[in-house]
Amino acid sequence: MTAAAAAGQRFIAAGEFMWMEGMAKTLRAQLGEQGAKVPTRRLPDFVVRLLLPFMANLRTLAPLLGRRFPINTDKSRKVLAFAPRPAAATLVDCARSLLD
Repeated sequence: MTAAAAAGQRFIAAGEFMWMEGMAKTLRAQLGEQGAKVPTRRLPDFVVRLLLPFMANLRTLAPLLGRRFPINTDKSRKVLAFAPRPAAATLVDCARSLLD
């Protein structure tokens, strides 16, 4: 961060939000044969809610079900000229790196 206007400030340096289902579909679509086995099935929210009394580790997920998490990077874009890469491109590049 070399912008003088950035001194002493905090910035969100993130791109768009993606759920795991979206990530799986992107990997499957973009990785060809290597992505053929990426599971894309979604566990319905009502099943998670039914399992809550029996699986303590799911309890932290309950408040997150069905929510979206928009991220506002306007300040980063304006002050730092920040431009995040598309989430799909970042995800696929990471997957290819791991596969290599």
